[in-house]
Amino acid sequence: MRLTFAAFILVWAVDKVIDPAHAQKVFSYYYFTDLPPAPFMVIGLVQIAIIAAFAIGFLRFWSYGAVLLMHAVSTASTFDKLIAPWDAGPRGLLFWAAVPTLGAIIALFLLRDRDRLASVDAARAG
Repeated sequence: MRLTFAAFILVWAVDKVIDPAHAQKVFSYYYFTDLPPAPFMVIGLVQIAIIAAFAIGFLRFWSYGAVLLMHAVSTASTFDKLIAPWDAGPRGLLFWAAVPTLGAIIALFLLRDRDRLASVDAARAG
C-alpha cells in the first residue's frame, strides 16, 4: 500500500516540476493563490524528497505524516466536488477516488510501526 500510494502522489509532485504552469492553474483554482510558476518547481522537488523518504520507510512518523497532510489538504480543497460530484460534470465522480485513498494513508500512518516491508527504519531497528 505504501508503494502504490507513493506512486499515486508522486505523479502530482513530478507535475509541479515538469509543468509548473499547470500546477499554478490548479493552485489558483483550488487553493485561491496566484503564485508564479517558479515556486512550484521547488515545492515539487521538496515533495519528491518527502515521497521518496515515505516510499523507503524512512523517518516514518514524519514522512508518513507529511504525505498524509499533503493528501488531506488536496482532498479537502475539492470539498465542493465531493459534496456534489454530479455538478462537476462527468469527471466530478473522479474526485471521490481521493476519499478511499485518504483512508488508506490514514491507516498507513496509524500502522506505520507495523509497516516493516522494505522499510529503512524497520531494517535499522533490527
